[in-house]
Amino acid sequence: MSTQLVVETVDLTRTYDNTTVVDKLNLRIEEGEVFGFLGPNGAGKTTTILMLLGLTEPTSGVAHVCGYNSTREPLKVKGIAGYVPEKVGFYEDLTARYNIAYTARLNGFSEELTMKRVGEALDIMGLSEVVDHNVGTFSRGMKQRLAIADILVKMPKVAFLDEPTAGIDPEGVKDMLDLIAKIAREQRMTVILSSHQLHQVQQICGRVGILAKGRMVAEGSLDQLGREALAGGRFMIEIQLAETTQALIDCIKQIEGVVSVERSGDLLLISCTEDLRPQIAKAIVDANGLLVQMKIQSYALEDIYMKYFAEG
Repeated sequence: MSTQLVVETVDLTRTYDNTTVVDKLNLRIEEGEVFGFLGPNGAGKTTTILMLLGLTEPTSGVAHVCGYNSTREPLKVKGIAGYVPEKVGFYEDLTARYNIAYTARLNGFSEELTMKRVGEALDIMGLSEVVDHNVGTFSRGMKQRLAIADILVKMPKVAFLDEPTAGIDPEGVKDMLDLIAKIAREQRMTVILSSHQLHQVQQICGRVGILAKGRMVAEGSLDQLGREALAGGRFMIEIQLAETTQALIDCIKQIEGVVSVERSGDLLLISCTEDLRPQIAKAIVDANGLLVQMKIQSYALEDIYMKYFAEG
């Protein structure tokens, strides 16, 4: 089953007063992805999102969302996209139900469909018990949930979330991340999540893009970026044997694609040009060794992020 390309930019550029904020950005995000958009303040993340939504025109280049040109067809983009800015705003002296219903009516929904969608969206976000409470009584976390409910009403194909966990307590952050991942999975919604909280991004994003001074300096899965930034592009496989002998080490070294084998206590760290776990396991068994555990070395997003910026 083929996947649809939801976001695509080609040399997308935005310049303000001779300062390039977004510099020839080429980005491709597929349907159903939860994509982490990272970078320090001033990197160009928000400007990119605004151009994708058709709220800011590019100086040059082009952006498409679900096939629509964001500059030439902004209304069509807004019809299939949702946006939660870092600072959300509601009519605080009105109820949660009224605020969300107002959005549905602005999108031209009938009253029957409005009430149906509002109920569903508030239920998904765990706000069913406070639908008739004024938003002014809500905590920051509840307002963030309401903001996501606000975009769910129109069932968008893609959602842009700018710092969706800002100002929320740790327990609320976990709940919010779980909800975002669940919504993306169950509704096949593409989510572009812009955040400074690297450990949060690592929890739910399949791929990330790291922006610095308007340029995309790295893009890919965490494993891919970890290998490129921290392991010289190689796979690092960690194994533990019941008994480590030089004969077993020599057998592993003879496997085509194995670059090096290093011993650390009762562990072996194997550097490879590709994922050679099946071949390594077979070589150990053929040499009468007993394999206790084997895993691909994982990488922390924070280490990857800092590596790119240290080099920059």
